[in-house]
Formats: sequence, C-alpha cells, structure tokens
Amino acid sequence: MILHELLDYDTLRIIWWLLLGILLLGFAVTDGFDLGVGTLLPFVARTDVERRIVINTIGPIWEGNQVWLILGGGAIFAAWPPLYAVSFSGFYLAMFAILMALILRPVGFKYRSKRESARWRNNWDRALFIGGFVPSLIFGVAVGNVLQGVPFRFADDMRIFYEGSFFGLLNPFALACGLLSLAMFVMHGAAWLVLKTNGEIAERARRFGATAALAVILLFALAGLWVSFGMDGYVLVGPAVTDGPANPLLKDAAPQAGAWLANYALHPWTVIAPILGFAGAAASWLLLRSRREVIPLLFSKLSIIGIISTVGLSMFPFILPSSIDPRSSLTVWDASSSHMTLFIMLVGTGIFLPLIVAYTAWVYRVLWGKVDEESVSDKNKHAY
Repeated sequence: MILHELLDYDTLRIIWWLLLGILLLGFAVTDGFDLGVGTLLPFVARTDVERRIVINTIGPIWEGNQVWLILGGGAIFAAWPPLYAVSFSGFYLAMFAILMALILRPVGFKYRSKRESARWRNNWDRALFIGGFVPSLIFGVAVGNVLQGVPFRFADDMRIFYEGSFFGLLNPFALACGLLSLAMFVMHGAAWLVLKTNGEIAERARRFGATAALAVILLFALAGLWVSFGMDGYVLVGPAVTDGPANPLLKDAAPQAGAWLANYALHPWTVIAPILGFAGAAASWLLLRSRREVIPLLFSKLSIIGIISTVGLSMFPFILPSSIDPRSSLTVWDASSSHMTLFIMLVGTGIFLPLIVAYTAWVYRVLWGKVDEESVSDKNKHAY
C-alpha cells in the first residue's frame, strides 16, 4: 500500500477543511486582541505614558500571533489552490488594504518612541489605530461577501474570471458583517487590556469592551436574521462526488432560500456554534461589568470561536460560492490539492503545529503579568 492511501481522499479533504478552520480561529483568538487593542488605543489611553502602556501589552507578542495568519494563507495556497486563486485575485484591493494596514503596525511599534515630539508620536498612534481598525473591518466584509456569493466563474479551460469590483464588496450585508467583526475584536482587545493593565486604562477598557459585547450580540442576531430571511444560500444539485478530481465544473449547484440553515436541521449538534457566539459575548459583557480580569478574555475567545464556526458550519460543503455561476462554486470536494499533497502536508502539520502551540503557550507564560508605568519607564526592559 502506498503510504498516502492510509487515509481516503474524502477524509483528507474534511481534515483539511477542519484544519483551515483551526488556523483561522487561531489567528482570530490571538491576533484578534492585538487588532482590538490597536483600535482602542486612541480611546483608552489619553497621555503618552498610558499609550505606551497599551502598546506594550501587545508589543512583545503580536508578531507570534500573526504567524497564524501566515499559516492560514499558506494552507489556502497549498491545500486549496483554486480558493487561493479566486479569493486573492477577486479580493485583491481589499487584501492590499489589509496588507498596508498591517505593515503600519510593526513600523509604528518600532518608530513611535524614536523621537520625543508629541506630533511624531501622535501620528504613529494614528498609524497603529489604522493597523487595528482596517483589518478588523475588512475581514468581516470579506466574510459577508463569501456568504452572499462572489461574482466569479470558471471557463471550460479553468481560467478564472472575476466580474466584481472593490466598491461592490461594500454592500449593506457585508458592512454589517464588517461591523460585527470590528465589535468582536474590540471586545476581545478590551478584555486583554483589562487583564494586562490597571487603573484608568483598565476602567476605560471595561466600558468600551462591555459596549462592544452588546454590539456583538445585536449584530450577530441581525446577521442571522438576514441570512435566514433576506438572502439565498447555495445547495448542490444531485449527489456530491467526494473523492473525485478537483474540478468545480463537474458538479451542479443552485441558489436556494434558507440553504445556509439546512445543516442545522441535518446535524442538530451544529447549533452549538451560534449558541456559543451569543453566550460568550453575553458572558463577556457581564464579567467585564463585574470587574473580573481573566475570565472575560476566555469568554470573548469562546464567542469568537462560536461566531466564526457558525459561518463554516452553515456553508459546508461550500467554501466559496459563486453568485453569477453557481456551478463554479468551490466546495470541500472539488477545490483541494491532490491526495498525496494533502497527506504530506498533514504529516508536516502534525509535527509542527503542536510545536507552535507549545511555544506560543510558553511565551504567554513568560510574559504573564501587568504592564504599568514602571515597566515601560525601565530602559533595561526594552519597552516600546
């Protein structure tokens, strides 16, 4: 027996669908609070010292957290080549905006304290705000467009044609999803600041975090109602070929009202995801108001996991539906790499992903504790 045949092709596709979700969740629950802290910077910190404290709560760890985004992009490129090709070409300007915003973050960290000028530092603080706000919003906008379907199609020779525009991405439902994503990360960032700071910064973070948690509940409910009654989902027409070649044009698909709710009827256990999204945000709101420190961060993580999992479970087996040619939609069964490629990648992931998780946990343990004025003023600690 050839080694890669130890696992069936369709099983490997499911495993890599799950792994893609895990990588995206890893990014959201780690780098998500970095983005939230950047967005909150102008609002929770009013003096230069307070802003340095806020910046140094994430300064030592943001690079490690962003590794999850790189891993997610790499997994899409290697495990789901058609998905990478369509999404990175169709969302090119949106991805470029995210990239430019993320570039501002390391530059802001490194250059902000190089001069004593208040104007200089304020400008870099604005850059750090943009580096948190823009990705938080656009990631949600992208998810909103995926749920609606993206205007792309494959020709018979598998050439990709994208027929949308950047401003077409900014439709009402996608913007609502963008605001949900923003509120979600602000809630998460506020919970992190409550854990890592004291005094006025923590109190302001509590207020903003509680407000963001309520916004998460309301926007998640609005998005759910919109998906249920205001837009079509997509379904496969005929039985799915789960172990066939990676060619989207070998199937038929069609839009259908309420299709994104079908999996909850077929697999009732999946309702755990939206319940977790609502319950985690509600618990974060309550715990932030009750002046807890560690637990609000845990529940904000659970809310993020629930909300993102709701999207993936609702759409399965679709990964990227097409709004202009449903037949071209990408699914778990027809958008993957080869059997052998998925197996080799799985072996590598099984070795290195636990190492990344272990190293990340060790870093958080080493850096555990509050950031205060004394720690940012001590030059021997190399604070930003």
